[in-house]
Amino acid sequence: MDRDPATMPNLAELQRSCVGGLIGKPDGAGQYYCLRHPHERSKPGTAFAAGRGHCPVWGAITIAKCGPRVLPHWAHKGRRHCDRWRERETAWHRDWKSLFPEDCREMPHAGKQGDIHLPDIKTPTGIIIEMRQAGLKETERRVREAFYKNLVWLIDGRGFRHHFDVYHKLPHPNSAVARDIVWLKARRDIEDSIDGAFYRLSEIQRGHSATVMAKATLGALDGWAHVHGLDEIRSEVEQAYCGHHQYDWIFSRQVWLNSACPVFIDFGSDRLVKLEIYDAS
Repeated sequence: MDRDPATMPNLAELQRSCVGGLIGKPDGAGQYYCLRHPHERSKPGTAFAAGRGHCPVWGAITIAKCGPRVLPHWAHKGRRHCDRWRERETAWHRDWKSLFPEDCREMPHAGKQGDIHLPDIKTPTGIIIEMRQAGLKETERRVREAFYKNLVWLIDGRGFRHHFDVYHKLPHPNSAVARDIVWLKARRDIEDSIDGAFYRLSEIQRGHSATVMAKATLGALDGWAHVHGLDEIRSEVEQAYCGHHQYDWIFSRQVWLNSACPVFIDFGSDRLVKLEIYDAS
């Protein structure tokens, strides 16, 4: 089965698992710490009008950003950031970063070859969180995952939330009820699949007695198989439910489906969606 989304209890779940307990998503008005110089933290107000500085990692010029509509902070001069991996920061990035301690934000991470990059979040336990709004090429994603290794992606899904449908509940993939179930792919354009339809592996096996059937080797079914509805096992599914759902991602972004690292999607609600491989089918 394709990756299925497991909805998280709330937006603080990712932070709690990484740094041990932080509050929910801010409304944009919360305090956000700025830079005295890049990679050196201080409270807002340190930056002063016409101020200049230097980046201690790359040596580039930094300038103070101050004004009645701007939270005082230091920024690299020009449009290019010292770190070519950096995405242009928006309020979405800043709101998420404000959920983490200041000494976890944009801390330099050095590779084995001496190259340095600034991940959005680097926790004391070594977990790296990268936040993305724009797309990313497959080759670039693989390079970053190899560099950071212990990486979690957080994707801004607000722009495609109307193309991402979350459907019926699924039992835990290792539960007793799930072992005999082969779910039909839920699709927006196939109404019967949205409510939950499945085959039973045991019934398929009886119709193919000469072959040992397994979810990973089913492929296209050759011949007749009875289609069951979710109502037949709804109580069992509820008992074994732990957050997994079927989904249909119209115009899916394959780069995230192919990721070897955990991928969380923020659709702007009080929950995150995590992409996972459900089972071998």
